[in-house]
Amino acid sequence: MADRPDDVTLLKGHAMVGNTLFHHSEMNVDRIYMDYNATTPLEPEVIKAISEALHEAWGNPSSNYIAGVNAKAIINQSRENVARMVGGKMEDLIFTSGGTEANNLVFHTAIEHFSKSFMYSEQSEGLRIYQNESAWLPHIIISNVEHDSVKLTAEHLLEDGKADVTVIPVSKVTARVEVGDIIAAVRPTTCLISIMLANNETGVIMPVREICQKIKSLNKQRPHSRILLHTDAAQALGKIQVDVCDLEVDYLTIVGHKFYAPRVGALYVKGPGNKTPLYPMLYGGGQERNFRPGTENTPMIAGLGKAAELVTANVSDYESHMRSIRLYLEERLRAVFGEEKIHFNSHFPGSDILPNTCNVSILGPALQGRKVLSNCMRLLASVGAACHSDSGDRPSHILLSCGIPPEVAANALRLSVGRGTSRADVDTVVEDLRKTVKLLEAMN
Repeated sequence: MADRPDDVTLLKGHAMVGNTLFHHSEMNVDRIYMDYNATTPLEPEVIKAISEALHEAWGNPSSNYIAGVNAKAIINQSRENVARMVGGKMEDLIFTSGGTEANNLVFHTAIEHFSKSFMYSEQSEGLRIYQNESAWLPHIIISNVEHDSVKLTAEHLLEDGKADVTVIPVSKVTARVEVGDIIAAVRPTTCLISIMLANNETGVIMPVREICQKIKSLNKQRPHSRILLHTDAAQALGKIQVDVCDLEVDYLTIVGHKFYAPRVGALYVKGPGNKTPLYPMLYGGGQERNFRPGTENTPMIAGLGKAAELVTANVSDYESHMRSIRLYLEERLRAVFGEEKIHFNSHFPGSDILPNTCNVSILGPALQGRKVLSNCMRLLASVGAACHSDSGDRPSHILLSCGIPPEVAANALRLSVGRGTSRADVDTVVEDLRKTVKLLEAMN
């Protein structure tokens, strides 16, 4: 078969999908979505909350007439709902445009706080630190599997000479960042440690609680140079129980579109501006207690609050269902392809993973992940993070960092199930993969 015929040579009633010719009747099929780690649809109750806010709370929340008063009440209720979802207080929540802004706000704060509290001409932990001593930069620690909104922010600060950055590699055995490696990297100038709660590609849950416990103990010995602790909880929320008091973090990033809310977010800050520093990146009308000014996006905040309320009430059921479906998916993949042809890139000894995430490679020279997905008739999924969708056939740097061989990583499919994914969906998807693999191997 030719790689791809010109459009004029296509047979009547046929179309190309990838490099494969299909009859239109074959394309009239329902697609099955398994990319919930990339984004989620809105729950009907969330859509209703947004719609009601658009109709009844369109006023400026800072105004005193009824539409503005309604908007303010919705924002306050949503703040309480989101705070309760993560085990915090409503005064600890700052609404943002999304996770990227929240992460950037934390890094901006850490640099500002360092310059205000650390760079002074006094004795500090046995070292003399001076304002004009450029060698003494704020030091930040991250892992090598962080989301780009953390990774690229840290790289930008490093390139601009505003911070030193240590990137801790995850273990190639567990795919987790090791607590001991974090502690060993701490310096007198360390001002921030930012480690994601769960990885978006492998689903591996990081030891954030253990890291925070160790650092809290260290902080008692360095009263003038406290290390701030941040976790990006984008992938964990709505899938597992998340409690900021248990984690002992100073900051936690909340991303609505990962738990059936709209594309809006929030930042948990333990006592913002009081117990924990927070410096605004924007200046304006004083909204969000001046930490994040700008007239509030009431309908999207209403949707976020309703989605958070649903998570608080149902997270155990969500987790149980998604785990059951993921395990069934893994079982069917083994049964259809055989143990020798399947490699689970989300299975690491000693590591817990998110209940919904199955990163799998179907082994074979013609079975690169993108090629498989482009030829599937029913499955909608990705090979990794959506923000890396333009990286061609290069293996995921996340998987390579976790010790997955390049030829295996190149074939990776990230299958992430959702609250409504059924066993019938799994059966359909696995059969779709079986047919696609058979076709590609025959073509090869």
